[in-house]
Amino acid sequence: MRLLIACLLALAMMPAMADFSFRFGDSVVTTGDSPGTVVRKAGRQPDRIVQLENRRGAAVGERWEYYLDNKQVNFEIRDGRVVDIQEVR
Repeated sequence: MRLLIACLLALAMMPAMADFSFRFGDSVVTTGDSPGTVVRKAGRQPDRIVQLENRRGAAVGERWEYYLDNKQVNFEIRDGRVVDIQEVR
């Protein structure tokens, strides 16, 4: 019974986990990865880097944008780690 509940919980969490990873071919980038890991797994530098600022104009991070076929993938980087991944179609 515990195993069944654990499996059901794991399945319920899968859509939430999908928002925090992106696949470049055989490699997967996940939140917590370093910028160097993103470049290595993507196989190239981002197409665009946008500086992120707080309300007072201080730099708080970067958004790395990759333009792929029919979508854009954004990696938000703060304190040297990927904190969010978004796919834009």
